[in-house]
Amino acid sequence: MGSHENVLKERLEDLQKQVGRKNSFEEAVNALKTLLIENYSSASPSLKKLMYSAVRRVSTILQTRYTAPGFWFAGKGLFLEAQRLFTEPSERDNLKVCISKASEHLHEVENQPEQPSRTEDSRYLFEGHMTVDPEPPRPAWLNIYLMGELMTRMGNTFEDIDHVIEASLQFPRSVVIFLGYPSTSHHIVVIVQEIGAGPQRPPPASKAVVQKLPVVTVTKEVLERLGTETQCAVCQENLSINDSMQELPCQHLFHPPCLKPWLDEHNSCPICRHELPTDDHAYESKKERDREAEEERKGAENALPGGEYMYV
Repeated sequence: MGSHENVLKERLEDLQKQVGRKNSFEEAVNALKTLLIENYSSASPSLKKLMYSAVRRVSTILQTRYTAPGFWFAGKGLFLEAQRLFTEPSERDNLKVCISKASEHLHEVENQPEQPSRTEDSRYLFEGHMTVDPEPPRPAWLNIYLMGELMTRMGNTFEDIDHVIEASLQFPRSVVIFLGYPSTSHHIVVIVQEIGAGPQRPPPASKAVVQKLPVVTVTKEVLERLGTETQCAVCQENLSINDSMQELPCQHLFHPPCLKPWLDEHNSCPICRHELPTDDHAYESKKERDREAEEERKGAENALPGGEYMYV
Protein backbone atom coordinates (compact mmCIF):
# COMPACT_ATOMS: atom_id res chain seq x y z
CA MET A 1 0.00 0.00 0.00
CA GLY A 2 2.82 2.38 0.98
CA SER A 3 4.68 1.62 -2.24
CA HIS A 4 1.58 2.37 -4.32
CA GLU A 5 1.06 5.71 -2.56
CA ASN A 6 4.70 6.65 -3.18
CA VAL A 7 4.19 5.97 -6.87
CA LEU A 8 1.07 8.15 -6.86
CA LYS A 9 2.90 10.95 -5.03
CA GLU A 10 5.64 10.93 -7.65
CA ARG A 11 3.04 10.91 -10.40
CA LEU A 12 1.25 13.91 -8.85
CA GLU A 13 4.52 15.84 -8.64
CA ASP A 14 5.26 15.05 -12.27
CA LEU A 15 1.79 16.14 -13.40
CA GLN A 16 2.12 19.44 -11.53
CA LYS A 17 5.29 20.11 -13.54
CA GLN A 18 3.57 19.19 -16.80
CA VAL A 19 0.65 21.60 -16.30
CA GLY A 20 3.21 24.39 -16.23
CA ARG A 21 3.98 23.79 -19.92
CA LYS A 22 1.43 24.67 -22.58
CA ASN A 23 2.35 21.80 -24.87
CA SER A 24 1.52 19.26 -22.15
CA PHE A 25 -1.14 21.09 -20.10
CA GLU A 26 -4.30 19.47 -21.48
CA GLU A 27 -2.85 15.97 -21.46
CA ALA A 28 -1.62 16.41 -17.89
CA VAL A 29 -4.99 17.75 -16.70
CA ASN A 30 -6.81 14.77 -18.21
CA ALA A 31 -4.29 12.40 -16.63
CA LEU A 32 -4.81 14.07 -13.25
CA LYS A 33 -8.57 13.71 -13.60
CA THR A 34 -8.17 9.99 -14.34
CA LEU A 35 -5.85 9.60 -11.36
CA LEU A 36 -8.45 11.16 -9.06
CA ILE A 37 -11.25 8.98 -10.38
CA GLU A 38 -9.24 5.79 -9.91
CA ASN A 39 -7.52 6.52 -6.60
CA TYR A 40 -9.18 9.25 -4.52
CA SER A 41 -11.68 7.08 -2.62
CA SER A 42 -8.97 4.71 -1.35
CA ALA A 43 -6.25 7.31 -0.77
CA SER A 44 -4.86 8.21 2.65
CA PRO A 45 -5.63 11.68 4.10
CA SER A 46 -2.13 12.91 3.27
CA LEU A 47 -2.40 11.73 -0.33
CA LYS A 48 -5.82 13.36 -0.66
CA LYS A 49 -4.24 16.65 0.39
CA LEU A 50 -1.64 16.26 -2.34
CA MET A 51 -4.39 15.56 -4.86
CA TYR A 52 -6.17 18.74 -3.81
CA SER A 53 -2.93 20.71 -4.09
CA ALA A 54 -2.45 19.43 -7.63
CA VAL A 55 -5.95 20.57 -8.60
CA ARG A 56 -5.35 23.99 -7.05
CA ARG A 57 -2.11 24.20 -9.03
CA VAL A 58 -4.12 23.81 -12.23
CA SER A 59 -6.42 26.65 -11.13
CA THR A 60 -3.47 28.92 -10.38
CA ILE A 61 -1.83 28.19 -13.73
CA LEU A 62 -5.05 28.97 -15.60
CA GLN A 63 -5.60 32.27 -13.83
CA THR A 64 -2.02 33.50 -14.20
CA ARG A 65 -0.79 32.14 -17.52
CA TYR A 66 -3.31 30.68 -19.94
CA THR A 67 -6.24 32.26 -21.75
CA ALA A 68 -6.99 29.78 -24.57
CA PRO A 69 -10.49 28.28 -24.12
CA GLY A 70 -9.22 24.74 -24.72
CA PHE A 71 -7.09 24.97 -21.56
CA TRP A 72 -9.98 26.35 -19.49
CA PHE A 73 -12.38 23.72 -20.80
CA ALA A 74 -9.98 20.97 -19.68
CA GLY A 75 -9.54 22.68 -16.30
CA LYS A 76 -13.26 23.00 -15.73
CA GLY A 77 -13.70 19.28 -16.38
CA LEU A 78 -11.09 18.55 -13.72
CA PHE A 79 -12.70 20.91 -11.18
CA LEU A 80 -16.13 19.35 -11.67
CA GLU A 81 -14.76 15.85 -11.19
CA ALA A 82 -12.77 16.90 -8.13
CA GLN A 83 -15.82 18.53 -6.54
CA ARG A 84 -17.76 15.30 -7.08
CA LEU A 85 -15.03 13.24 -5.39
CA PHE A 86 -13.60 15.45 -2.65
CA THR A 87 -15.21 15.29 0.79
CA GLU A 88 -13.56 18.15 2.71
CA PRO A 89 -16.07 21.04 2.89
CA SER A 90 -13.45 23.79 2.55
CA GLU A 91 -11.96 22.10 -0.51
CA ARG A 92 -15.36 21.73 -2.12
CA ASP A 93 -16.10 25.41 -1.48
CA ASN A 94 -12.83 26.43 -3.14
CA LEU A 95 -13.59 24.18 -6.10
CA LYS A 96 -16.94 25.95 -6.53
CA VAL A 97 -14.99 29.17 -6.98
CA CYS A 98 -12.68 27.49 -9.51
CA ILE A 99 -15.67 26.17 -11.48
CA SER A 100 -17.32 29.59 -11.40
CA LYS A 101 -14.21 31.32 -12.75
CA ALA A 102 -13.84 28.73 -15.50
CA SER A 103 -17.50 29.15 -16.46
CA GLU A 104 -17.13 32.93 -16.54
CA HIS A 105 -14.04 32.69 -18.74
CA LEU A 106 -15.65 30.29 -21.21
CA HIS A 107 -18.85 32.33 -21.24
CA GLU A 108 -16.92 35.47 -22.10
CA VAL A 109 -15.17 33.70 -24.98
CA GLU A 110 -18.30 32.05 -26.36
CA ASN A 111 -20.55 35.09 -26.02
CA GLN A 112 -18.65 38.06 -27.37
CA PRO A 113 -20.92 41.13 -27.57
CA GLU A 114 -22.70 41.38 -30.90
CA GLN A 115 -21.75 44.17 -33.28
CA PRO A 116 -24.30 46.94 -33.89
CA SER A 117 -26.82 46.11 -36.61
CA ARG A 118 -26.11 47.58 -40.04
CA THR A 119 -27.82 47.64 -43.39
CA GLU A 120 -26.70 44.91 -45.79
CA ASP A 121 -24.96 47.32 -48.18
CA SER A 122 -23.03 49.11 -45.42
CA ARG A 123 -19.36 48.37 -45.99
CA TYR A 124 -17.76 50.48 -43.28
CA LEU A 125 -18.32 51.29 -39.66
CA PHE A 126 -17.15 54.75 -40.57
CA GLU A 127 -15.28 56.18 -43.50
CA GLY A 128 -12.03 54.35 -44.09
CA HIS A 129 -12.73 51.57 -41.59
CA MET A 130 -13.79 48.00 -42.25
CA THR A 131 -16.95 46.33 -41.02
CA VAL A 132 -17.06 43.38 -38.68
CA ASP A 133 -19.32 40.61 -39.91
CA PRO A 134 -21.37 38.43 -37.50
CA GLU A 135 -19.28 36.09 -35.39
CA PRO A 136 -18.87 32.55 -36.80
CA PRO A 137 -20.81 29.56 -35.45
CA ARG A 138 -19.70 27.72 -32.34
CA PRO A 139 -15.94 27.04 -32.77
CA ALA A 140 -14.70 23.65 -33.93
CA TRP A 141 -12.14 23.36 -31.12
CA LEU A 142 -14.85 22.28 -28.70
CA ASN A 143 -16.18 19.57 -31.02
CA ILE A 144 -12.71 18.19 -31.74
CA TYR A 145 -11.73 18.38 -28.07
CA LEU A 146 -14.70 16.24 -27.05
CA MET A 147 -14.04 13.72 -29.80
CA GLY A 148 -10.39 13.55 -28.71
CA GLU A 149 -11.50 12.90 -25.15
CA LEU A 150 -13.68 10.04 -26.32
CA MET A 151 -10.97 8.52 -28.50
CA THR A 152 -8.44 8.71 -25.64
CA ARG A 153 -10.77 6.99 -23.17
CA MET A 154 -11.63 4.21 -25.61
CA GLY A 155 -7.99 3.63 -26.49
CA ASN A 156 -9.00 3.09 -30.13
CA THR A 157 -7.21 4.29 -33.26
CA PHE A 158 -10.40 4.17 -35.33
CA GLU A 159 -9.16 2.38 -38.44
CA ASP A 160 -12.32 3.09 -40.43
CA ILE A 161 -15.14 5.57 -40.45
CA ASP A 162 -17.68 3.12 -39.02
CA HIS A 163 -15.74 3.00 -35.75
CA VAL A 164 -15.78 6.79 -35.52
CA ILE A 165 -19.54 6.86 -36.03
CA GLU A 166 -20.10 4.09 -33.52
CA ALA A 167 -17.98 5.89 -30.92
CA SER A 168 -19.69 9.20 -31.61
CA LEU A 169 -23.04 7.67 -30.74
CA GLN A 170 -21.80 7.44 -27.14
CA PHE A 171 -21.97 11.22 -26.75
CA PRO A 172 -24.76 12.08 -24.28
CA ARG A 173 -27.66 13.92 -25.92
CA SER A 174 -27.04 16.83 -23.55
CA VAL A 175 -23.56 17.26 -25.03
CA VAL A 176 -24.94 17.13 -28.57
CA ILE A 177 -27.50 19.83 -27.72
CA PHE A 178 -24.78 21.89 -26.02
CA LEU A 179 -22.76 21.77 -29.25
CA GLY A 180 -25.72 23.22 -31.09
CA TYR A 181 -26.59 20.26 -33.32
CA PRO A 182 -30.20 19.23 -33.93
CA SER A 183 -29.45 15.52 -33.69
CA THR A 184 -26.76 12.98 -32.88
CA SER A 185 -26.46 11.93 -36.53
CA HIS A 186 -25.89 15.53 -37.60
CA HIS A 187 -23.13 16.09 -35.08
CA ILE A 188 -21.45 12.85 -36.20
CA VAL A 189 -21.30 14.07 -39.77
CA VAL A 190 -19.86 17.45 -38.75
CA ILE A 191 -17.18 16.04 -36.44
CA VAL A 192 -16.12 13.33 -38.90
CA GLN A 193 -15.79 15.96 -41.61
CA GLU A 194 -13.64 18.13 -39.35
CA ILE A 195 -11.38 15.27 -38.29
CA GLY A 196 -11.01 13.91 -41.79
CA ALA A 197 -10.49 17.21 -43.51
CA GLY A 198 -6.70 16.96 -43.29
CA PRO A 199 -4.31 19.93 -43.10
CA GLN A 200 -6.00 23.27 -43.52
CA ARG A 201 -4.64 26.72 -44.20
CA PRO A 202 -4.51 29.19 -41.31
CA PRO A 203 -7.88 30.75 -40.40
CA PRO A 204 -8.67 34.40 -41.17
CA ALA A 205 -7.69 37.22 -38.86
CA SER A 206 -9.80 37.86 -35.79
CA LYS A 207 -12.66 40.18 -36.65
CA ALA A 208 -12.28 41.99 -33.33
CA VAL A 209 -8.59 42.60 -34.06
CA VAL A 210 -9.38 43.80 -37.59
CA GLN A 211 -11.98 46.18 -36.21
CA LYS A 212 -9.34 47.83 -34.02
CA LEU A 213 -6.70 48.27 -36.74
CA PRO A 214 -5.80 51.98 -36.91
CA VAL A 215 -6.70 54.10 -39.92
CA VAL A 216 -4.16 56.77 -40.81
CA THR A 217 -4.58 59.69 -43.17
CA VAL A 218 -1.78 60.19 -45.66
CA THR A 219 -0.23 63.63 -45.23
CA LYS A 220 2.63 65.37 -46.95
CA GLU A 221 4.88 64.39 -44.07
CA VAL A 222 3.85 60.73 -44.37
CA LEU A 223 4.60 60.73 -48.11
CA GLU A 224 8.00 62.31 -47.50
CA ARG A 225 8.79 59.63 -44.93
CA LEU A 226 7.55 56.69 -47.03
CA GLY A 227 8.51 58.02 -50.45
CA THR A 228 6.31 59.44 -53.19
CA GLU A 229 6.41 56.12 -55.09
CA THR A 230 5.01 54.11 -52.18
CA GLN A 231 2.08 51.96 -53.31
CA CYS A 232 -0.73 49.98 -51.79
CA ALA A 233 0.66 46.47 -52.30
CA VAL A 234 -2.77 45.10 -53.26
CA CYS A 235 -4.03 47.54 -55.92
CA GLN A 236 -0.57 48.85 -56.90
CA GLU A 237 -1.78 52.47 -56.79
CA ASN A 238 0.50 55.18 -55.43
CA LEU A 239 -0.47 56.74 -52.12
CA SER A 240 -1.97 60.20 -52.37
CA ILE A 241 -2.42 62.96 -49.83
CA ASN A 242 -5.63 62.53 -47.77
CA ASP A 243 -5.88 58.81 -48.58
CA SER A 244 -7.20 56.75 -45.65
CA MET A 245 -4.95 53.76 -45.08
CA GLN A 246 -5.34 50.76 -42.80
CA GLU A 247 -2.15 50.06 -40.81
CA LEU A 248 -1.19 46.54 -39.76
CA PRO A 249 0.97 45.85 -36.66
CA CYS A 250 3.98 45.43 -39.00
CA GLN A 251 3.31 49.07 -40.09
CA HIS A 252 2.49 48.20 -43.70
CA LEU A 253 -0.34 50.35 -45.12
CA PHE A 254 -3.24 49.35 -47.38
CA HIS A 255 -6.45 50.88 -48.68
CA PRO A 256 -9.25 49.47 -46.47
CA PRO A 257 -11.26 48.16 -49.46
CA CYS A 258 -8.11 46.37 -50.67
CA LEU A 259 -7.19 44.87 -47.31
CA LYS A 260 -10.63 43.65 -46.22
CA PRO A 261 -11.03 40.81 -48.77
CA TRP A 262 -7.54 39.59 -47.92
CA LEU A 263 -8.10 39.52 -44.14
CA ASP A 264 -11.48 37.85 -44.67
CA GLU A 265 -9.49 34.79 -45.80
CA HIS A 266 -6.01 35.21 -44.31
CA ASN A 267 -4.46 36.12 -40.96
CA SER A 268 -1.24 37.70 -42.18
CA CYS A 269 0.15 40.79 -43.86
CA PRO A 270 0.11 40.48 -47.67
CA ILE A 271 3.70 41.77 -47.78
CA CYS A 272 5.68 40.33 -44.85
CA ARG A 273 3.30 37.57 -43.66
CA HIS A 274 3.32 38.89 -40.09
CA GLU A 275 0.42 37.03 -38.43
CA LEU A 276 -2.53 38.59 -36.64
CA PRO A 277 -4.51 36.74 -33.93
CA THR A 278 -7.45 34.66 -35.14
CA ASP A 279 -10.82 33.60 -33.72
CA ASP A 280 -9.86 29.92 -34.06
CA HIS A 281 -9.09 28.76 -30.51
CA ALA A 282 -7.61 25.42 -31.58
CA TYR A 283 -5.24 27.18 -33.98
CA GLU A 284 -4.15 29.72 -31.36
CA SER A 285 -3.62 27.00 -28.72
CA LYS A 286 -1.47 25.02 -31.14
CA LYS A 287 0.60 28.12 -31.93
CA GLU A 288 1.21 28.68 -28.22
CA ARG A 289 2.25 25.04 -27.71
CA ASP A 290 4.51 25.09 -30.77
CA ARG A 291 6.12 28.33 -29.62
CA GLU A 292 6.83 26.93 -26.17
CA ALA A 293 8.17 23.66 -27.63
CA GLU A 294 10.50 25.66 -29.88
CA GLU A 295 11.77 27.67 -26.89
CA GLU A 296 12.43 24.45 -24.98
CA ARG A 297 14.23 23.00 -28.01
CA LYS A 298 16.47 26.07 -28.30
CA GLY A 299 17.15 25.89 -24.56
CA ALA A 300 18.20 22.26 -24.89
CA GLU A 301 20.49 23.10 -27.82
CA ASN A 302 22.18 25.84 -25.79
CA ALA A 303 22.62 23.61 -22.76
CA LEU A 304 26.22 22.81 -21.85
CA PRO A 305 27.60 19.92 -19.75
CA GLY A 306 27.13 20.52 -16.04
CA GLY A 307 23.72 22.13 -16.34
CA GLU A 308 25.05 25.49 -17.55
CA TYR A 309 23.69 27.39 -20.52
CA MET A 310 25.27 29.25 -23.39
CA TYR A 311 23.47 32.54 -24.02
CA VAL A 312 23.41 33.79 -27.59
